[in-house]
Amino acid sequence: MADGIKQAFARCKAEGRRALVTYVTAGYPTAGETVDVMLAMEAGGADLIELGLPFTDPIADGPTIQKANTVALLNGVSITTTLAVVRDARAKGLKVPVLFMGYYNPILAYGDEKFVQDCKSSGVNGFIICDLPPEEAVRFRESCRKEGMSYVPLIAPSTSPARLKLLCRIADSFIYVVSRMGVTGATGTLNAGLGDLCKRVHESSGNTPIAVGFGVSTREHFLSVGEFAEGVVIGSQIVNVLDEAAPGSRPEAVRKYCAHVVGRDTNATTREVGMVEAIGKANETGAVHPTAVITDKDVPSGPGLGDQLMALSASELDSHAIPDRFGEFGGQYVPESLMDCLAELEAGFVAANEDPAFWEEYRSYYPYMGRPGQLHLAERLTEHCDGANIWLKREDLNHTGSHKINNALGQVLIARRLGKTEIIAETGAGQHGVATATVCAKFGMKCTVYMGAEDVRRQALNVFRMKLLGAQVVSVEAGSRTLRDAVNEALRAWVVHLSTTHYIIGSAIGPHPFPTIVRTFQSVIGNETKSQLQALRGKLPDAVVACVGGGSNCVGMFYPFSNDPSVKLLGVEAGGDGLDTARHSATLTGGTKGVLHGVRTYVLQNLEGQIDETHSVSAGLDYPGVGPELASWKDSGRAKFIAATDAEAFMGFRKLSELEGIIPALESAHAIFGGMELAKTMKKGEDVVICLSGRGDKDVQQVAEELPRLGPGIGWDLRF
Repeated sequence: MADGIKQAFARCKAEGRRALVTYVTAGYPTAGETVDVMLAMEAGGADLIELGLPFTDPIADGPTIQKANTVALLNGVSITTTLAVVRDARAKGLKVPVLFMGYYNPILAYGDEKFVQDCKSSGVNGFIICDLPPEEAVRFRESCRKEGMSYVPLIAPSTSPARLKLLCRIADSFIYVVSRMGVTGATGTLNAGLGDLCKRVHESSGNTPIAVGFGVSTREHFLSVGEFAEGVVIGSQIVNVLDEAAPGSRPEAVRKYCAHVVGRDTNATTREVGMVEAIGKANETGAVHPTAVITDKDVPSGPGLGDQLMALSASELDSHAIPDRFGEFGGQYVPESLMDCLAELEAGFVAANEDPAFWEEYRSYYPYMGRPGQLHLAERLTEHCDGANIWLKREDLNHTGSHKINNALGQVLIARRLGKTEIIAETGAGQHGVATATVCAKFGMKCTVYMGAEDVRRQALNVFRMKLLGAQVVSVEAGSRTLRDAVNEALRAWVVHLSTTHYIIGSAIGPHPFPTIVRTFQSVIGNETKSQLQALRGKLPDAVVACVGGGSNCVGMFYPFSNDPSVKLLGVEAGGDGLDTARHSATLTGGTKGVLHGVRTYVLQNLEGQIDETHSVSAGLDYPGVGPELASWKDSGRAKFIAATDAEAFMGFRKLSELEGIIPALESAHAIFGGMELAKTMKKGEDVVICLSGRGDKDVQQVAEELPRLGPGIGWDLRF
């Protein structure tokens, strides 16, 4: 099957032309049209076809392909139905090679080896997986090799020389070169450094064919890119053609477009004026110019590909590098364009973490942050539960009203060390957005916060706070319009502006090194708790409790106790309407292993690897993933995780308000309920510490709106 791809490029070379590689999302705009569209592509001059496997969270793709993914999923498209499309197309005479292009999680859910075998039997030739890290790409490629299938790596302008060398050696038919930084989409211009990038790829790969994509949309682009690459990929523009065509005429519109691009409908040989000349002369900055070029003569003979990968990984990481996984969880499942920036961030974090001057600077802002935080006995709550002593770690008293300031302050200091001038962030409940906007105001940095439209509605107060602090707030209308979609958009925005921008992830999620960075700065919670209770009680707590969404306050509270087996660790997730319904956000108690937002962890997903929509009365817990370190603790049994329903969270909210005079955030209310229930089972004289991660000012309106629904079930009525 890989041979079919090689033959396609060889045939184009023999004919003195460039290969046209076309893309369409399977099932878009309707499931029934895909076969006809593929046949039309071939009739119009396509030499290879990329068939997109739709995914709920396509972080490497722009709005055009994202919309196509969403529509395809609504049309019931899956890997199984897409395999049937290829079989049907082959039965109707399709001859050109077909490659599946998509994201890893649906493939992981299907099963790698079964996926490759079923693809082979259906007439698929190879694969392009946007977010597969190299160490897993090598294993996946081996599965492909056994079946004679092709694995096509992606290389971006930011790819380091060492990574470029590895990716070139993985290639067995051609290499997909991303023409510019950013996400997919048709544009009017091309990267002036493209020629230099293609030259480096050819040198490192021994002249393996290259197909260039991202931003190619016109015949002029096709001719210009063809000066440097053996193939040209067009995707978003074909989706646009489908959008603009009337129902019934879409395949013909695609055929005409492809024919125009390759020149079958004209004798024109024009290209973008000055493009070749500009590419030849331009001096790109950054990673486009390598400090050295690695060719085949630099590679010793003997070791196999897996051995080369292990050696390369060791050489890329210095003695200060931090592990990128927690057992099987973690990793970097992101587009190639992010890899170099993540390496820069890891190096910057490691250097800062080992520099006493950095921590001295961080602690110098404790008065600004409101640290050290307070720990005190909740006497009336303890009396009410009639069990263990209940202590509250008061992160709600921090500047900005939550634990989020701990991480935001630390990451902005790292961003300044790296020379970044702009900050982006995502937020659900708004507390991380407020904390990020606060530190950006403090240090004079531009701030943009992405927030799901539903969260904008239910957290209007925090939206106004962010704007008061000078931040731009971008409402995300896509998808479920919650935290998950805000993360998607923030990652897309970061890819476009890597050189100037740092992304302050607010939770212990995302690709390495973010989970470790967030845990490091949030560990001040557990470290203070340990020393403060030791001073007050002369002992460690018997249990610590925290709410769990993505996991930032939880991992910060738990990590300092992770090697103290006498301390129970209890995380409380958002049970929504109950785990027996589809309306919850309890990832660890109700989810399965998968990949989301760059990390392997537990996620809420269906059997086909598509991410489920979630629900919680708390915006900050309304997320379908969780931090990889918490996932590791779940599997090892070091921590226990339970779920509190919306109604139970309201019970915790009510009791803390009425008994202690403290209105908690709805996120924290989940932990309050879980901590109360745990304390009831413990002996008097034992100690349980609950992380009160945030204050509830932001949630009062939400509680008022939800109380008519939830109040009757728990006997709570505040009507006048």
